[in-house]
Amino acid sequence: MKHRRFALAAALAMSGCLAAACGGGGTGGGGGGEKGAPAKPLIGVDYPRSDTDFWNSYIRYVPQFGGELGADLKTTNSQNDISTLTANVQSLVGQGVRGIVMAPQDTAAVAPTLQQLETKKIPAVLVDTRPDQGNAFMVVRADNRAYGEKACRFLGEKLKGNGKVVMLQGDLASINGRDRTEAFNECMKQNYPQIKVFGEAANWDGAVAAQKLSTVLTANPDVKGVYMQSSFALAGTLQVLKQRGLLVKPEDPKHVFVVSNDGIPQELKDIASGDIDATVSQPADLYAKWALSYAKAAIDGKTFQPGKTDHDSTIVQVRAGLLEDQLSAPLVTADGGTYGGVPSVKHDDKSLWGNNLN
Repeated sequence: MKHRRFALAAALAMSGCLAAACGGGGTGGGGGGEKGAPAKPLIGVDYPRSDTDFWNSYIRYVPQFGGELGADLKTTNSQNDISTLTANVQSLVGQGVRGIVMAPQDTAAVAPTLQQLETKKIPAVLVDTRPDQGNAFMVVRADNRAYGEKACRFLGEKLKGNGKVVMLQGDLASINGRDRTEAFNECMKQNYPQIKVFGEAANWDGAVAAQKLSTVLTANPDVKGVYMQSSFALAGTLQVLKQRGLLVKPEDPKHVFVVSNDGIPQELKDIASGDIDATVSQPADLYAKWALSYAKAAIDGKTFQPGKTDHDSTIVQVRAGLLEDQLSAPLVTADGGTYGGVPSVKHDDKSLWGNNLN
């Protein structure tokens, strides 16, 4: 994506920022600089995992935007394990970080860690996931219910309101898995009631997703659509379809329409080749950019309120003590058409981060 290079003040001057709180604030402690220059803020970042293309892309963006903000970073990786995340946060606190960015994959079990940070007055910014309980300075996340809705609309239109689809779910212990699942099911029930949905829990595990897809196809060879709740299932899904002679171009009657969520470069290539049909581009670059920006803002004593921002998103109050900046996540297709009232962008659009990852 063509990233705008903001000066720090411009990067934080969102319309969601409280006017009274945008005036001052400390620079925070942390790394040094030239003699007499204010110290750089020290921000801790826990990466949630490094076994998916999406999160590896996010990991590549973090140091870029940390540098643009003039922040020093301490990083850890919890590898999709909540106990490791808890230990990593304690380690980062011990190293003197002034704010923490993290993306807990288990959104129920992270509450005690958030409480500890709140007690220590260390602001937490959560990326991609929203805690089921507990407070944070900000959640940076796209509207995950919209992911399920957009996937439903695309498949519903392609199947002309009839047929069978398989939904390869993530983890229902995650708010993301629940949001995408609930929205997809509700949209199908309301708008395409003649489409039968097979919901298969895969726990964000590609091997599990492939096995469950294969099982459903054996019993239901007339399945015509697959919704993958993220690119974790991409390689396995294509392999299963290929083995069954179903990995054919969209104009072939045997074609199974496939929608993913993430917008990684491989998905965009697969849309171009006709192997899959659509994805919802989850903004890995903007997750890194705005999570770090909010962490820096918190260290500087700034606060925010619900409302439109200047970066095409909306801050909403999820509950008392928790705000969420809902970033834009467009539907991506081969033709850039509109499906069930949902506009899309073409797979080769240069505004998509997946087309700009060096």
